[in-house]
Amino acid sequence: MKLTTPLAIAFTVLMATAAVAEGFLVQRTQRLPDLELGLGAAGYGVSDHKYELITGKGYRLWLKSTGAKECAFTAPEFFQNVWFRKIEINKVEMKVQAVYEIEFEREGAAELFFTPIKPGVYEWVCDGLEEKGMKGTITVK
Repeated sequence: MKLTTPLAIAFTVLMATAAVAEGFLVQRTQRLPDLELGLGAAGYGVSDHKYELITGKGYRLWLKSTGAKECAFTAPEFFQNVWFRKIEINKVEMKVQAVYEIEFEREGAAELFFTPIKPGVYEWVCDGLEEKGMKGTITVK
């Protein structure tokens, strides 16, 4: 017997979705290698230029600045396509829905807890310092 009523179709779609998204996706976050900004003698170096992530998986990323150069860290498309659980700065938790930029005027660090929700290749930069090498990509599969 074939079920083709709208209710049967909706039930089938719901069951398929439930199987894909089973469990609490951000229960155990994976810690990524720290992203350190302002390295090297000139202060334009970064620790990592590329990150590869998977949609639906929870991550923790320490974003750190040596303070050698002022850095307005931006990743607008990436920030729009992740769910932020929280951001911690100096033992203060911020529950945010959106992030535009994280600016380091001197040495400091922020720990980001997030889950990517849309695949793509996203660029991050220290605004105005891209030509000096303070840029990279985050690939979400």
